Amino acid sequence: MSLPTASHVRQQFLDFFASKGHHIVPSAPIVVKDDPTLLFINSGMAPFKDYFLGNKPAPYKRIADTQKCLRVSGKHNDLEEVGYDTYHHTMFEMLGNWSFGDYFKKDAIAWAWELLTEVYKLEKDRLYVTYFEGDQADGTAADTETQDLWRQYTTDDRILPGNKKDNFWEMGDTGPCGPCTEIHIDLRSEQERAQKPGRELVNADHPQVVEIWNNVFMEFQRLADKSLIKLPEQSVDTGMGFERLMMAVSGVKSNYDTDVFQPLIQFIAKAVGKEYTGSVVSAQLSVVSEDDQGELTTNNQQLTTQQKTDIAIRVIADHIRTIAFTIADGQLPSNVKAGYVIRRILRRAVRYAFSSLGQKQPFLYKLVPVLADQMAGIFPELKAQTAFVQRVIEEEEIAFLKTLETGLRRLDALEETTRQNGGVIDGKTAFELSDTFGFPLDLTALIAREKGLTVDEEGFKKELEQQKNRSRNAQETEQSDWVTVTEHDAPNVFVGYDQDEATARLLRYRKIDKKGKTEYQLVLDQTPFYAESGGQIGDTGYLESPLSKVRVIDTKKENDLIIHTTLDLPQDLEAEFLARPDAARRALIRNNHSATHLLQAALRQVLGSHVQQKGSLVNDKLLRFDFSHFTKVTTEQLREIEQLVNQRIRQQIPLEERRNVPIEEAKTLGAMALFGEKYGDFVRVITFDRDYSVELCGGLHVPNTGSIGYFKITSESAVGAGVRRLEAVTAGAAEAYVDQQLDLLTQVREALGNPQHLLPGIEKQTEEIATLRKQLEQFAQQSINQQKDQLAGQVKALHGVNFLAAQVQATSADALKTLAFNLRQAVPNLVAVLGAEIDGKPQLAVMLADELAQGGKLNASTLVRELAKEIQGGGGGQPFFATAGGKNAAGLGAAISKAEMLVGEKLA
Repeated sequence: MSLPTASHVRQQFLDFFASKGHHIVPSAPIVVKDDPTLLFINSGMAPFKDYFLGNKPAPYKRIADTQKCLRVSGKHNDLEEVGYDTYHHTMFEMLGNWSFGDYFKKDAIAWAWELLTEVYKLEKDRLYVTYFEGDQADGTAADTETQDLWRQYTTDDRILPGNKKDNFWEMGDTGPCGPCTEIHIDLRSEQERAQKPGRELVNADHPQVVEIWNNVFMEFQRLADKSLIKLPEQSVDTGMGFERLMMAVSGVKSNYDTDVFQPLIQFIAKAVGKEYTGSVVSAQLSVVSEDDQGELTTNNQQLTTQQKTDIAIRVIADHIRTIAFTIADGQLPSNVKAGYVIRRILRRAVRYAFSSLGQKQPFLYKLVPVLADQMAGIFPELKAQTAFVQRVIEEEEIAFLKTLETGLRRLDALEETTRQNGGVIDGKTAFELSDTFGFPLDLTALIAREKGLTVDEEGFKKELEQQKNRSRNAQETEQSDWVTVTEHDAPNVFVGYDQDEATARLLRYRKIDKKGKTEYQLVLDQTPFYAESGGQIGDTGYLESPLSKVRVIDTKKENDLIIHTTLDLPQDLEAEFLARPDAARRALIRNNHSATHLLQAALRQVLGSHVQQKGSLVNDKLLRFDFSHFTKVTTEQLREIEQLVNQRIRQQIPLEERRNVPIEEAKTLGAMALFGEKYGDFVRVITFDRDYSVELCGGLHVPNTGSIGYFKITSESAVGAGVRRLEAVTAGAAEAYVDQQLDLLTQVREALGNPQHLLPGIEKQTEEIATLRKQLEQFAQQSINQQKDQLAGQVKALHGVNFLAAQVQATSADALKTLAFNLRQAVPNLVAVLGAEIDGKPQLAVMLADELAQGGKLNASTLVRELAKEIQGGGGGQPFFATAGGKNAAGLGAAISKAEMLVGEKLA
C-alpha cells in the first residue's frame, strides 16, 4: 500500500480552511530577525505575536498556513529525543488556522472535527479531546463551554479534563493567554487498545498516543502582578504538527515511516550501504548526555548495532531539514548565537554519520537536492538555492572532519600519560577537546573505551557548568516591566520616510540594567527614528521637551515595536517631545544604503544572476555586503563593479519609491526579494533606474544617486563556504580612503629612494632581499651541520640507547627542529633533548628514534611537557618528536640536566 503524499495532505489542510474563508499566507522565515526572546520560530503562532500583543492590526480576520518551526534551544528543546523515538524533531511544520477577533470556540472545534474525521477519515474511536479543568490560584473556572461543545461530536469518556500545564497556554510571563483544547489520537494496535484504554495514556508521553492538534482560545491578558483580565477581542490560535498528522493518516507507528521522511531515509540507507529497519529504543528512554554530547549511550539499555544504525539515519534525515532550511533562510553556520546552534546540529549529524554509518568523507550535502525536490511545492526557497546550500554544508563537513582527525591525534598523544594517571582522561582535558577543538564527549568516551581507558564525565560536567556560569555572568541583564504613560489605539507609527523630525508622546518605557549600567527603552506614538533593520543600523539623536533633552543612543525593533534606547529618562514623561534624529549621521547612512543597492545590481551584472545577498551592514562609516559567490572576485572584476556603481552615481538617478505595492505586482516589476526575509502582502519598492536596481526595502535612501558622491571598494574577502564579502566607503570617506592610499604610495617611493619607476625599484629590492635571505639560510645550515657533528661526538650510552642532552645555538624554532632531525639521521637509536634561547625565550625539542617511540616506553610529548616545567612553559607533539616553549630562559640548564634522569628512569 502506497503512503499518502505529504504534499497532498498539506494541501488538503490549506484548501479546507480556504473554503472556510481563511486567507492562506506563506511560512515566515525560520530565523527570527527582530525578536530578542527567540533565535528561531519555535511555534506556529510566533510570526503572529504582534497581532496578539496589539503592536499592529492583523491584515485579515482569518488566516491559515503551514509554518517552518525549530525547537533546538532554550525552553523548547527536543534535540536529545530526536532519532531515538518516533515523533520528536528539530525542524517541524505547524499547520495552523487563526482567528483575530472573529470566530471562537464553536467554529474552531467544529472545523477541527470535520477536517480530521471527514476529510482525513481518521477513526472517531481513536480520538480523545481535552479541556481546561480550571485553576484555583488563577481564579479561573473549568472551561465547560468547550466540554459541552465537544459533546456534540464524541462521548464523555473521550472528553478529558486537563490542568494548567497541559490546557492553559501563555505567550510569556505577561500577555495574551487562554484555555486550550487538545486533540489526541491513539495509534496502537487493536490488541493494545483492548488491554488499556487510550484515555489513560493521553499526555503520558506514549509514542502511539500523541497530541496532533491544539486549539488555544485567547481570551485573557496576564498582567505583571499575575492576575488575569478579559481581552477586548477573543482570538483563536491553533497548531497541528504536520509530521504527527502524517503518521495518523498513513496508519504507521512512526513519523519517520511517512512520506515526509522516507525519501530521505531510503536515500541515506542506499548511499551508506546499510539497511534501515525502523527499530526504536524504549519509549521511556532517558539519554545520558550533557547538551547534545552523549547520544550513543542510554541510562537503561545497551543499543544494538542495528539500533545505532537506525538512530543515525533518523538523526541525519531530521537534521538535514533543519540545516538546509536555516541556511536557505539566511542563517549560515557560525560560532555565535543562531549560527552556533546550526553548526552544532550539523556537527551532530556528521558525528552520527562518522561513528555509526562509517562516513569518513562529506556526506550530508548530497541530501540537499532530495529534500529540495521534495519541498519545492511549498517551500521553494530551498530549490532556488540548492547549489549554494550544498556548498555551505560540504565546506562545514570538510572542516569538522578535519577537527575529528585532530582530536583523534590528540587522544593518541594523551594515551601514555592517561595510563600513568590510572587510565582516566580527566574532565578538564575532555572539556578542552570539546570546547577548543570541537571534539565531542561521546567520541572521546568511545575512543577511550577502545583503548581500555575511561573519561571523567563528572569532571567534564563541572567544567561545562563553570563555562556556562562565566557566560551567564558576562551577559547578565535585568529588565523591568513596561510602565504605561499614555494609552493609544495605534502606537508606534514610523514617519521617518517623510519627516526628519516629528512631535511625539511617550506611550511606555522600561528600565534595563546591564552589569551595573542603567538604560531605558522608550516607545513613542510616532517616530522619525529608523529602527535597525535589513542591515541598516538604528538612528541616534534627541528627544526634546521644555524641561529635558534626552539623547537616543540606539533604535531597534522588538516584535515590530520601535524601541528608543536612552541613558536617562525624560523628566516630564507626559510632555510632547520633538523627536530629532542626528541629521548628518542619517545622511551618511542613506549614502551607504543606496550605494549598497547599486552595488548589488553591479555584482549581478558582472558576476552573474546567482549573486544573492547573504547579509549586510550599513552605517555612517561604511557599507558591508555579503553575497553568494564561489570564487574570489578578481581585481579586474572589482574595478568593473566600481566603475558601474560610480557611473550610476554620476547619472544622478532620482529615487523612485513606491509604498504599499501588492507583493505579486512587486515581483512582476523584477524587485529583488531576500531569502529569509518576511514580506507581507504589501511591500515598499525602491528603484534606481527600472532597468538597473529594483529592490524590496524598508530602509532610508538618498533622493538621487548623485548625493552619494563617490564609491570605493576597500576590501574583498571570504566569509564562509560560498559567501564573499565586500566592504566599501562613499562620499567623504571614499575621498579620504583614496588620499590615504596616495599618501602611502608617496611614503613607499621615499623609502625606496624615489626611483623613477616604482615597480622595477620594488622588484630590485625584493631580489636583493631574496639573495640575502638565501645566504643567511646557507650560513644557518652550515652552523647546524657544524653543531650536528660536534653534538654527535657528545652522544653517550644510557640503558641501551644513544643519549644526548645539550644546549645549542638556533636562530629559530625551525632551525632547532632541523638540527634534531639531522641528528636522528646521523645517530641510530637516539634519544636527543635540545634546548636553545631564541629571541630571548627558551625552547626545548625532544627527538626519539622511531623504534623507541613505537616501543611505548618513551614518548617525546610526555618528556617535553615534564621538562618544560623548568622553563615555566608547556608543549607537546607526536610520540617521536615534541617541542615546548617557556618564559624562563634561565631554566634551560636545569631542563637539560633533568632530561638524563627522566630518560634513565623510563628505561631502567
